[in-house]
Amino acid sequence: MLDVRRLRLLRELSLRGTLAEVAEALHQSPSSVSQQLSQLEREVGVPLLRKAGRRVRLTPAAELLVGHTDAILQRLEQAESEVTALGEEAAGTLRVAVFQSAALAFMPQLLADLTARHPRLRVTMTQREPEQALYETWVREFDLVVAEQYPGHSAPWHPELDRDPLTTDALRLAVPPSGAPWSAITSIEDAADVPWVMEPQGAASRHWALQMCRTAGFEPDVRYETADLQAHVALVETGNAVALLPGLMGVRRTPEVRMVPLPGAPRRTVFTATRASLADTPAVEACRASLHRIMRTLEGTGTGAPQA
Repeated sequence: MLDVRRLRLLRELSLRGTLAEVAEALHQSPSSVSQQLSQLEREVGVPLLRKAGRRVRLTPAAELLVGHTDAILQRLEQAESEVTALGEEAAGTLRVAVFQSAALAFMPQLLADLTARHPRLRVTMTQREPEQALYETWVREFDLVVAEQYPGHSAPWHPELDRDPLTTDALRLAVPPSGAPWSAITSIEDAADVPWVMEPQGAASRHWALQMCRTAGFEPDVRYETADLQAHVALVETGNAVALLPGLMGVRRTPEVRMVPLPGAPRRTVFTATRASLADTPAVEACRASLHRIMRTLEGTGTGAPQA
């Protein structure tokens, strides 16, 4: 009988590419990972790895095992989920990944609501960029991810992930409230010659923002780069730059900026994703139900609501 834990190591190696990355992800030493894979190789009786420079590659036999391991892990997780569901109570630990503006906007309410309604459920929260969080949920590092998708920029799709739409929020140009040259800005075209703050290169939001500017006929002067949207707000409030901000940034505190509509009134989509084998578990259902309740409350307040 093959050891499932060693099979998982082989699967992780197929996903991550190096023994060091597998060791780091699973909190083991590279030598321990190497020893267990060698043991798996002895158990199956055929070579599973071959050297390729400083890296290793999986043999066809290893690729075959990885395919079976995917199915085995999914069935084990499904079995655990079905047994848990018989209890009808959300309990245990739910590992949630979330991007920054969502963490600021509604995670405090979510955690308080789940604590009150499901005291046996322990929720952990980690801030991650959506692209990374979706991948890490797929490879079983998280159980649920709250992710975003910008207009015309689809978030990565991974097999076995179940997506549930949560809300959308408006994307607008945030401008310092008064003074020159800010008072003359009434459209994105008017912001062609002023400093900008954007997220770092590689972020979907950065690519979308650049496309908005280029469609408007100019290349933005991006003087400031930071993934922290609260820093974006601060730079705009203090008259240092303009920025494209999502509506969720106004949920906890209304920024002291002037919001200028963008052509086509673009909106960002916010959704949750989990592995299909977890979608019907009490913990995931409780978390998703709480998020939808919070969204309905925000959309009904009229102040800082994502749908506003």
